[in-house]
Amino acid sequence: MISILIPTYNYIVFSLAENLQKQCENANIPYEILVLDDASTAKKSLEDNSKINSLKHCSFQVLGENIGRSKIRNLLAEKANFDWLLFLDADTFPSNSEFIAKYLTAFSNEVSVIFGGIEYPKNKSENFSLRHKYGSERESLPLVERLKIPYRSFITMGFAIKKEVFQKIKFNEKLSGYGYEDSVFGYELQKNNISLLHIENPVIHLNLESNEDFIKKSNLALQNLLNFYKSGVIDVETVKILKTYQKLKSYNLLFAARWFFNISEEKLLKNLNSPKPSLFLFDLYRLGYLSSLKSRDA
Repeated sequence: MISILIPTYNYIVFSLAENLQKQCENANIPYEILVLDDASTAKKSLEDNSKINSLKHCSFQVLGENIGRSKIRNLLAEKANFDWLLFLDADTFPSNSEFIAKYLTAFSNEVSVIFGGIEYPKNKSENFSLRHKYGSERESLPLVERLKIPYRSFITMGFAIKKEVFQKIKFNEKLSGYGYEDSVFGYELQKNNISLLHIENPVIHLNLESNEDFIKKSNLALQNLLNFYKSGVIDVETVKILKTYQKLKSYNLLFAARWFFNISEEKLLKNLNSPKPSLFLFDLYRLGYLSSLKSRDA
């Protein structure tokens, strides 16, 4: 019936596996929960996660070397024995006790991919204000909003997909680095006319980066975005900031974005590291940073 696939790296996922295992038992279905560790270095996580092997129909294995975000997910899919795959990131958790049951209800011959949405914890620290605000306002979209842009609002943090469909798409192992893997996967689904069903059944994203770390990861993601665009695995319509960038380029206005970024970066970062960051200013920062990257390539 369902294979639940969880890749992890230096993160404890025993409570996640235990919760999912109980829900599967309550649903009285054939299932398996496969947790694959990408050669973690944290002894504590390895010790705690090893307890997953004591749970019924659950498996925890550790890879001998780190293979990366795409390869480990593809490897999990290869190991899976059931027709439906449910991918969950290690730092997610079901938002409700009927999480598995709601996915089971949505399974059908007419549906190939199901996305239940994302939520963020209500409480936040000032050190995590930017990541929390970005996630809450840009990623945690209500179902009615996700339905308007189904493929652009798709996030791989937690989704179900038929195994036969996944084998045709897979995660692109040629792509490396951090960021925009969701956009690439969503673009592949749309390009191949694969049906995507949105439902109200979110996971909670628990592990937030500090403001400083999130800005650094956002910069890396923008570098990745340019690489994806150059290699042709994504188009301008898929990512809003890329579309804006291309418009500026068509009007020969990239120099203005670079100029603004050069004179405003310090002030923008001051706001983004504050307890009340502005997402509008974050967009300006990212657009300026993206424009600067392109200028170095020109």
